[in-house]
Amino acid sequence: MPEEEFYGKNGEPRKHDPAFKGPIHSRGCTDIVCCVLFIVAIVVYVAVGILAWSQGDPRKVIYPTDSRGQFCGHAGTPQENKPFLFYFNIMKCASPMVLLEFQCPTTQMCVEKCPDKFMTLVKSHFIPSEFEYYKKFCKEGVTNQMSVPDILKAGLCPAMLIPSKSFTRRCFPALAGKDGAITVGNSSTFDTGTGIRNAKDLVDGVTNATVVMEARQVVMKIFEDYTHSWYWILIGLVIAMLTSLLFIVLLRFLAGIMVWVMIVLVILVIGYGIFHCYMEYAALKGEAGSDVTLQDLGFQTDITVYLQIRQTWLAFMIILAIVEVIIILILIFLRKRILIAIALIKEASRAIGHVMSSLFYPLFTFLLLAIVIAYWAVTAVFLSTSNEPIYKVFNETECMHSRMNCDPANFSTSAMKADCRDSECLFAFYGGETAYHKYLIGLQFYNVFLFFWCANFVTALGQMTLAGAFSSYYWAFVKPDDMPAFPVFAALGRSLRYHTGTLAFGSLILSIVQIIRVLLEYIDHKLKGAHNKCTRFLLCCLKCCFWCLEKFVKFLNRNTYIMVAIYGKNFCTSAKDAFFLLMRNMIRVAVLDKVTDFLLFLGKLLIVGIVGIFAFFFFSGRVKAFENTAPHLHYYWVPILTVVLGSYLIAHGFFSVYAMCVDTLFLCFLEDLERNDGSAERPYLMSESLRKTLNKKNKTPPAE
Repeated sequence: MPEEEFYGKNGEPRKHDPAFKGPIHSRGCTDIVCCVLFIVAIVVYVAVGILAWSQGDPRKVIYPTDSRGQFCGHAGTPQENKPFLFYFNIMKCASPMVLLEFQCPTTQMCVEKCPDKFMTLVKSHFIPSEFEYYKKFCKEGVTNQMSVPDILKAGLCPAMLIPSKSFTRRCFPALAGKDGAITVGNSSTFDTGTGIRNAKDLVDGVTNATVVMEARQVVMKIFEDYTHSWYWILIGLVIAMLTSLLFIVLLRFLAGIMVWVMIVLVILVIGYGIFHCYMEYAALKGEAGSDVTLQDLGFQTDITVYLQIRQTWLAFMIILAIVEVIIILILIFLRKRILIAIALIKEASRAIGHVMSSLFYPLFTFLLLAIVIAYWAVTAVFLSTSNEPIYKVFNETECMHSRMNCDPANFSTSAMKADCRDSECLFAFYGGETAYHKYLIGLQFYNVFLFFWCANFVTALGQMTLAGAFSSYYWAFVKPDDMPAFPVFAALGRSLRYHTGTLAFGSLILSIVQIIRVLLEYIDHKLKGAHNKCTRFLLCCLKCCFWCLEKFVKFLNRNTYIMVAIYGKNFCTSAKDAFFLLMRNMIRVAVLDKVTDFLLFLGKLLIVGIVGIFAFFFFSGRVKAFENTAPHLHYYWVPILTVVLGSYLIAHGFFSVYAMCVDTLFLCFLEDLERNDGSAERPYLMSESLRKTLNKKNKTPPAE
């Protein structure tokens, strides 16, 4: 393609400007309309929060609610000493109607503690001591003179008590005994008048909830593991932070060596993983049950079961081997580009060395994001709990008033009770009929949308601030003499003073795409099982397209903020300049920039691998020196995965500064190649090492 036609399609290259010396200081406010819109949206968001806080009641989330709408265990209420919620017939909670109404159609009451033994009303009624214990789980007004049929007909007591354990302050059946069998006591057949005639019916009923109970037991064990290992997890995260900081400091002085050491260590770490998987695979040979396939085993709540199967270790070994081969092939075929990427990383190390405060800027971003997340979460809780208690009619037999609203205060003397003798007026859910309650879903949507907008704004502010600081380093003729005294604070001030509207504009576009993705996920969840294959395919395509669009918008926004930080133009102009600059250098962007990202990713992978290996040997007890120190856990993989995930997030926070520095220097590098030619009048401003890597020379290099 001729040069004129190429530049005609991808914009004109930047001309040399002898007066240009980095980020322009004489700039004006950009995208003012969007700035005003963002401020108005924030003011409305605060108003929504105030309205939610005035209407909401977080006790509805913290405390369970009985059938009369009273909070169990809340101080200053009649139920203060009764913190647990007891269900008369827990089997009704397995009804599909619960998914629609979010409420079990059975009487619920607050109790001092959950029942710890199996009892039936029929037998307990004739033993005074047992009946006194039984009445703790009955409504008020039950006397010894009342017959069992009268008690059951009035719905004053449950037909039976099942040994239960509390979970989230709710009594759930303790289905499994020590041998894993469901314990129902020594009783045989009994007649309760409620449809459950003997112990076998009870077992059949609770079988539907077995999976749910097992899942709850797993969650409780995981929570218990966290309580025993949280301080060791914190120590592991501190080690990850110190390792990341040490790695960044070493990159400052030994960038080239560190990158190659990092590459070699990543290969060795993955190689050790392959070796370890093979040793485990070989050690299980001949062991009983080790040849069972994953397909035959199916889903198990105890994850450690999978580690006793040879096929699991074989799968791990194959996956790690594929990753190892891919990394080696990338290193072989892109070795020349890797040299340029290393030069960019060296330059980024020098830039960070002159702008050391940039390493701590992610803490400021994290603080702002924590505030945004906390405000969104608190507002969401208050909005979701700002409804009034709604009571509905629940009944065993067919009733014309079923699921209609009722008043528990006078229900016993109402016409509804007269028409349906076995009906009850129970607390159903929180709702309301006022204008506020009608538009509550709209307020929740606004809360989510503003959360995305504010979170993206905070992220964009960090990107533009770091871009302004690092670009001032690149374009300085004499480093650091020509740089601002406090480059990060100067860049932050310019971003907030002149470009709040631009940041709001870019984050608004990204938020719209993200909220569309959320709506698509919501629609997919609602229509799951109801839509045909064509609809599913269309929905899948839309989700894929908007995922790609979100990635593209993030990439374009990131480079747009760099151009805004340098030239101070509005969002659209900067986006166009950034896009055409990248299009004119497609090969460099597609290869060099991504190779640099790959090398930084290897750095994060190395830190995670080192910390993860130490965590594995510590928590699994494989090292004898740690046997008495390591906590005894149900699942040792719980703290290991937590440490690994936390280490990655910490490493990502430190390396995000490096990534932003590299991206900024990369765009400045492309601008430098277009602006200058190495002559005395138009010298390159890139470092000498970068010029050597690119075989570029300055006839009269600027003083450094």
